[in-house]
Amino acid sequence: MDRKNIEINPLLETYGMYIDKINHALDRELSLYSESEFIEPLKYSLDGGKRIRPIILVLAAESVGKIDDNTLAAACAVEFLHMESIIHDDIIDNETMRRQKDPFHIKFGYNTSVLTGDFVLGLILAISSRLDNARITKDLATTAMLMSEGEMIESRLESSEDVTFDDYLRVIEYKTATAFEVAARIGAIIANGTEEEIEALTEYGKNIGISYQIRDDLLDWKNEDKLFNLLIKKSSDPRDVFNKMEELLKVYSDKAITSLRKISDNNAKLNLENLIKFTTFKA
Repeated sequence: MDRKNIEINPLLETYGMYIDKINHALDRELSLYSESEFIEPLKYSLDGGKRIRPIILVLAAESVGKIDDNTLAAACAVEFLHMESIIHDDIIDNETMRRQKDPFHIKFGYNTSVLTGDFVLGLILAISSRLDNARITKDLATTAMLMSEGEMIESRLESSEDVTFDDYLRVIEYKTATAFEVAARIGAIIANGTEEEIEALTEYGKNIGISYQIRDDLLDWKNEDKLFNLLIKKSSDPRDVFNKMEELLKVYSDKAITSLRKISDNNAKLNLENLIKFTTFKA
């Protein structure tokens, strides 16, 4: 396996087999729209993604049942939802780099960015209609709304003088963790998991999503546009903020591990546990 690719996406080394299946499924979905004006922008936007959310969905399904074509289609819907959020987030945050290349709005322009986001929501609806499961459709819709809600809350807080850790956690729960949560939840639902298994995996997704974003913010703490940076600025001693963040990271990582106790031991569960190591941080 190419070491450079592993450095870009460290998940490849352990989860390469799942990533290949997900990428092939994404290619199949895009092939349905090969004549569309959006096909090249869609391919560009998908290129370089780590696929952690669809990996979680597939592993959640495998941990309580089996993987089939519907599982992979659902994994595509989750990745498309993430992709759509990135396109819009990069516009809002005025990003100049994404995955070592131009962000979508710089490559294709603002009009195409907005329209591609709309088109992607249509893709998600099309996949959901094929799955023919009202519960999954509702969960995807709720997630899309919460992600937008999180973006709005963050925009409001950026001009606030009184940002708290509770505010910060609410934003990352909505903007980031909810997509991890719905991935794990849909995986359990589509594999016909029990209600106890569905709720356990839902909690896992939420907790690993929060810890994943905390780690990302710790690594990128100098970014002036990060809400985390506002917490540092208002603190009399930035070390207190870093200590609190590292404490929260451990709390949510531990919660993610605990959430899996209700899932029977198997290779997929072990792979879900191993994913938590990608949320660790060393100062």
